[in-house]
Amino acid sequence: MADGPFTPPFSTFDNPRLEFAMEVRLTFPETYAMPDVPAGGMRSAVLVEGGTFEGPHIKGRAVPHSGGDYAYFRPDDVACFDARYLLEEEDGTLILLNNRGFLWGRKPDTMQRLRDWAFADGAPVEEQEYYLRGNPTFECPKGKHDWLTKHVFVGVGQRRADGNVLRYYALT
Repeated sequence: MADGPFTPPFSTFDNPRLEFAMEVRLTFPETYAMPDVPAGGMRSAVLVEGGTFEGPHIKGRAVPHSGGDYAYFRPDDVACFDARYLLEEEDGTLILLNNRGFLWGRKPDTMQRLRDWAFADGAPVEEQEYYLRGNPTFECPKGKHDWLTKHVFVGVGQRRADGNVLRYYALT
C-alpha cells in the first residue's frame, strides 16, 4: 500500500483523477467573532466539539476540543479558512488535519446570511448559494495511514447549523 489505497487508473498529465477518500462531519456549536480587525474584515473562531470521519479505508472520530477553524473574512467578503484539529482512527492512530480554503457567496447577500446563520441563529443557507472548498494536508505516524501524507487532496463542503460536512478527494 505504498501508494495508498487508491485503485488504477491513476492520474496522468492529461487526465487528472480524483478518488473519494473520506467524509468528515464536524460539530462546532461554539463560535466567536472579532469584527473590524486592523487589516479590515473580521476574524472568526469555531472550536471543534466533536464529529466523525469515514471513508473506504479509514474511520474514526474528531477529537473534541483539539482545535478549530480561525477564518479571516476579507473586506471583499471572502472567508479564508484555516482549520487545524485532530482525528482519531478507530485503531487509535492520531491524525492532524490542517485544512485551508475559501468560502464565498454566489450572491451579494449570501455571506451575511451565512454569518447570521453561524453567529446569530439565522436561517439556513442552501449549498448551491456558496462555494466552500478546501485543500487539506495530513500528518500522522508512519504506517497504515501514512498514505494521507503522500497525496494531494481537495475538499468540497457544506455548512450545517452546528458545523460542517466536508468530502475529501485524493488526486491519485
